[in-house]
Amino acid sequence: MIDWSQCPAVERIPEKVSGAWLFKNTRVPVKALFENLEGGATVNEFLDWFPGVERAQVEAVLEHAQRSLEAA
Repeated sequence: MIDWSQCPAVERIPEKVSGAWLFKNTRVPVKALFENLEGGATVNEFLDWFPGVERAQVEAVLEHAQRSLEAA
């Protein structure tokens, strides 16, 4: 399990989107990135589909996930 609390690009607010981990200052769940990538989308497509998310946020999430998996 990835500890998203250590990733500065995301936030969790209990009253917002049922408390899911979201890209900071958006209503876009982090899991939407992984679901879209698994479905064959590119990062550029994801950014087009979710205009509130910034490229730097996506990069930070992917880097955090990679570091977490390497440490596991």
